[in-house]
Amino acid sequence: MAKDQPPFGASEAEYEAWARQEVARWRGQMLKAPNLLDKTTRGVQQKINQVIPEQVHKTATAVIEQMTRAILTGSNVVAAAPLLDAPLAVRDARAIATIGGYRTTAAVEGGVAGAGGFWLAVADFPALIAIKLKLLFDLMAIYGKSGKDFSERLYLLHIFQLAFSSAAHRADVFRAMEAWDARAHPQHLDDFDWRRFQQEYRDYIDLAKMAQLIPIIGAPVGAVVNWRLTQRVGDMAINAYRMRRLG
Repeated sequence: MAKDQPPFGASEAEYEAWARQEVARWRGQMLKAPNLLDKTTRGVQQKINQVIPEQVHKTATAVIEQMTRAILTGSNVVAAAPLLDAPLAVRDARAIATIGGYRTTAAVEGGVAGAGGFWLAVADFPALIAIKLKLLFDLMAIYGKSGKDFSERLYLLHIFQLAFSSAAHRADVFRAMEAWDARAHPQHLDDFDWRRFQQEYRDYIDLAKMAQLIPIIGAPVGAVVNWRLTQRVGDMAINAYRMRRLG
């Protein structure tokens, strides 16, 4: 999301013009080619993945797939009613406030986990996924979309990937999201690449979350990392929904 403060006092036309500029800038960031640091980091992560036993990869993939499927397709997910007939500025303001609430929750959870040693830090991994996905459901409603539509849940999964993928994969995900409403979408997740999903996500957050396991500094690191990761997925969602609304 842009660093500039949204001009909430502007007219609707002026606000949308500002938002279009923000989306254009964001699009450029999403499609930016990997730089040297991106390539180096990616290379290190790929080497690490090569030495991790295959059974570990399969287990991680299964856990993340089962949890994400349960949240995305479960009837037990309580999604707010879509906000209808509201200007973009109102939606953005509500979205920013909502992200702030989830960001605080994630920071507290990360701090507690970081202070609790290895096993609580490990437990923080799925907990943080759940927090971020629930945030995305709330943002979906704020931008007028219904969780009853499977394609909207699929869009949430794309936003999640966009936030936590390598630069190369991020560009592919973004291109799949452009002109979303003009495309046909699958009605199930059977063909989704869960192995790639979990590796991209894990590689993105591994280095930051590893510091959460270090005694003494684990609590503040866990709080800060969770704060930033939650803010990141929220920022991605705001611009992703702006893109769809503004065309």
